[in-house]
Amino acid sequence: MKLTVINHELKLKHAFAISSYTRTTTPVVLIRLEHNRIIGYGEASLPQYLKETQKSVRDYLNKIDLSGVNDLSGWQKKYSELLSGPAANYPALAALDIAMHDLFCKILGISCHEFYNIKHKDGIITSFTIGIDSLETIKQKIAEAEEFGILKIKLGRENDKEIINTIRSCTGKPLYVDINQGWKDVQYALDMIHWLNDKNVILIEQPMPVENRDEIFLLKEKSPLPIIADEAVQKFEDIDLIKEIYSGINIKLMKCGGMSEAFRMIKRAEELNLKIMLGCMTETSCGISAALQFAPLADFIDLDGNLLISNDPFESVKPNKGKLFLSDTPGLGINLNKILF
Repeated sequence: MKLTVINHELKLKHAFAISSYTRTTTPVVLIRLEHNRIIGYGEASLPQYLKETQKSVRDYLNKIDLSGVNDLSGWQKKYSELLSGPAANYPALAALDIAMHDLFCKILGISCHEFYNIKHKDGIITSFTIGIDSLETIKQKIAEAEEFGILKIKLGRENDKEIINTIRSCTGKPLYVDINQGWKDVQYALDMIHWLNDKNVILIEQPMPVENRDEIFLLKEKSPLPIIADEAVQKFEDIDLIKEIYSGINIKLMKCGGMSEAFRMIKRAEELNLKIMLGCMTETSCGISAALQFAPLADFIDLDGNLLISNDPFESVKPNKGKLFLSDTPGLGINLNKILF
């Protein structure tokens, strides 16, 4: 099995701002696995809050011994050992796990969602994300997102109401609202949630800092809207630590370590009757297509990371009237649209 690893930089169409920072690019590591002339692709997207770099990902991948991995079950055994290791690099493992799924499902002649016995829907509605920006730019972004039936809005600064009122002057579409831990006072947060409930908001994501567990529990108990954990949940073991505090969890392949771990998290969330949101970083269509395989199992879908960039090196599932459609093509159903490797 031959592993090729390269660095790549994603360029955002607009500067992307949340409550704590603004960025215009995202570094990624792309990988190519070849086995018996079949190729699988994977991706590690590296926004700054994950605290991994292209170098740390490449160094980690180059130390992994893949000898003896000849099928997906063999890989998943190796993957479990790596994931539970003291120096597990989650984005690196996500990239390798995605590539292994793509590769071995191609060898089996089935799509990745078929491997998990997931029946796909005719059309999967995804939200489209609008970061914190000037009010005029927000209006422009809303116009560009005309085909999408749900918008995801980043809040968490002092002008939250002004942003929502501006959006409501343009559209009445339902909204997901992501605070990225930006609210610090529990009474302010509760007042805002009740105000947002009257603005056709569907859910609130990570309203307060992760460590404010008592305050977030209070919000969940008094909120008319579901409170979804994002930064508070990275991996499988985190779910039981927050199961009483949040209404649901946002699962992202890049933070949990890939498709294998994401599926385990989905099943545990189902057992606990937690809402399931599938999210993403700024990613290529490789990472998005990997997460999309699990979309029929989720309550909320936010898989638009590839739509926010101008230099996606992959061709993949594209939205049609704001809906994503799973492919029955073996593997992830992706192809490179430029020479990278």
